[in-house]
Amino acid sequence: MIATRISRTLCVAALALSGAAQAFDTKPWLEDLAQARQAFGATYANFEWAVFEREADLSALFDETKTRIEAALNEADAKAAFYRLARRLGDGHVVFDWPAAQAVGSESPAADRCASFGYRADILGTPLAAEAPGYTALETPQSAMFPAGLIVVDGRTVGVVKIGLFSPSGFPELCAAGLKALNIAPEAECDDACRFRLDDWASAEMTVALAAQLRAVKASGATALVVDLADNGGGSEWAEAAARMVTAKRLESERMGFVRGAHWVTKFASHEADIRSYAAEASGPADKAFLTKLADELAAKGKVAATPCDSAPFWKGAKPECAWLGEGFYGSGFVASADPAALKDKPWASYVFSPMKYPYEEGVWDGPLIVLVDGGTASASEEFTAVLQDNGAAFVMGSPTAGAGCGHTDGGTPTVLKNSGATLEVPDCVRFRVDGSNEVMGIAPDRLVGFRTTDGPKRLGQRFMEKLPEALAAADALFARR
Repeated sequence: MIATRISRTLCVAALALSGAAQAFDTKPWLEDLAQARQAFGATYANFEWAVFEREADLSALFDETKTRIEAALNEADAKAAFYRLARRLGDGHVVFDWPAAQAVGSESPAADRCASFGYRADILGTPLAAEAPGYTALETPQSAMFPAGLIVVDGRTVGVVKIGLFSPSGFPELCAAGLKALNIAPEAECDDACRFRLDDWASAEMTVALAAQLRAVKASGATALVVDLADNGGGSEWAEAAARMVTAKRLESERMGFVRGAHWVTKFASHEADIRSYAAEASGPADKAFLTKLADELAAKGKVAATPCDSAPFWKGAKPECAWLGEGFYGSGFVASADPAALKDKPWASYVFSPMKYPYEEGVWDGPLIVLVDGGTASASEEFTAVLQDNGAAFVMGSPTAGAGCGHTDGGTPTVLKNSGATLEVPDCVRFRVDGSNEVMGIAPDRLVGFRTTDGPKRLGQRFMEKLPEALAAADALFARR
């Protein structure tokens, strides 16, 4: 009997020791959380918005995350605490990304070259307006890239063009065509410069295709246009060129704000050097004066970027005495607006005004314009919508957008957490609307449509169709006031 009790006691003790030995170690995760907090305090562009517009208590949010990590039983629990922090913050460009585990025996890079470059068809936004009753698809050579169709409203033909993404990365077939057109052999290495050439080629093809589709819609008798951006998660600065293609009104782009620090110090210094080089080779006194003035502005902004602003008051719900963000240039580059014909032959045109990187034309569509958005409309698609709405060039209908705003410039300011290996991405820039608000707040439609997350495609199309006549009348009135 005594021996049996001793044996049971030893077994219980052994189990306890085994459990203690296997207890999840939260210390490295807490260190990563502290590193993430430090990164927020140094590089988070939307800090002021988060505290005073979003009304988020970031100190409390990090404290809650710490408590959850301390209670974590495994790695999945700890990761979930970080994911919850980003979700609760509600900023679409704040992301914790852990490297995917490499399966034993798997090969890298992927066998499909375009997939390894990030070209994936599944990132394209799903058409919404195409589900409207009475929608008739318009079959053209460009329809695979930009699905289009027609809807008759009270005897009037309304065109629809779907933009699923403001980037060629949603079109693997475009990547494959680019590799062939640029003579990039399957066995040849494709470095960053090669990838930039491929993306530029693909973006140019998209520009030409969008112009052709807009003309096809107009030739089909449409007297108003709906640009469907539902579920469009963003893309690139190509959005600025695309916006200028759907209106003849000369657009003014949004003012940018930047986070003070090394990232923008380096950017401004590099841009200043390039602009001074262009100024030295300028063909006329007017261009030389313009570029020299721009270089001086870049130098001044570089000094602002190099002057830190302590974020400590934000953690207590107060404003710092300094301006958290420096005043940058514009979403379209160093100028808010430009005549593409006047810039066409200047070697520095695309450097100064980003739409000039693409073979775009202003006002390919010049008629009443409606932009359709929903909760999946984010980032560059919000930029496209905001520019058109702020300039009175388009009537916006749908539901409030995701609220991602400006994201990451030239790679952004990623922070690799030293223990878990996760990469923390926070936005390093802000786009300001004409009323001074931060675009990360999302775009409020001019006409709300009661889209619900439980609606199926047909129901979404019906809801859109119910509000389309009102939106069409408002778009007509807006166009008449231009």
